[in-house]
Amino acid sequence: MPVVTPTNTEVLSFRGLHLYHSGVSNCSMRVRMVLEEKGLDWESHHLNILKKEHITPEYFGINPNGLVPTLVHDGVVIIESDDIIDYLDETFPETALKPSDPQQREQMYFWLHKAVEIHVTAIKTYIYDKRVGKNMAQNQEEEEMYRNLQTNPELLEFHRRSTSTGFTVEEVNAAKAIIDGCFEALDRDLAKNEWIVSDAFSLADVAWIPLQFTLERLAGYSFGLYANIASWAERISKRPSFQKAVLDWFPPEMLGSK
Repeated sequence: MPVVTPTNTEVLSFRGLHLYHSGVSNCSMRVRMVLEEKGLDWESHHLNILKKEHITPEYFGINPNGLVPTLVHDGVVIIESDDIIDYLDETFPETALKPSDPQQREQMYFWLHKAVEIHVTAIKTYIYDKRVGKNMAQNQEEEEMYRNLQTNPELLEFHRRSTSTGFTVEEVNAAKAIIDGCFEALDRDLAKNEWIVSDAFSLADVAWIPLQFTLERLAGYSFGLYANIASWAERISKRPSFQKAVLDWFPPEMLGSK
């Protein structure tokens, strides 16, 4: 679990659950959904990433990658959405979101980690190329601040490509091929179960529904070939946690593509 020691020591005095998040961020959606599924009280620290509100010394002092989400629980700072939702399920076991069967649990972790594994190379690349990149363009002052704050080479290179030079056709096609392969496999799994790894809703579903939602709504990705994915997404859309954690926070002006 990536617990970090913040240089912005203000958060060390926080008590309870505090979440730094953004309405448009699929990674933030995961954490909000788990909080809602479990009925936990939490304090919101919303950052509009489209307005670069996360690119500040104060926030980089909390999350050294400058990404959302970040969870602060009783002064402990946890980053990376997959680790945060796993932490929440372990710390607040009521309404468990992990299967008790070891094989199903292993499969759940496979899909949970796969969602993170393809995030930059496939999901972000595809969505930024199709829509979000133009909203994230930085002026010279913003670019300089980001370069001074960001120390992660992968993220520096991604933002250089997404906001300046753009991605090549080959890179976008490669990203789409990865996405296609993952959703083809998920569609086959969902032919056997109501949810991704079993007939119980789990962290695997929480990890993937924000990707389905943002790919469709932000990038115009078509799920027309995946009937089981479409039914699964429809079932999740009726859950109160989806309504509160995804739709209530998502910027209305970004809903366009469906």
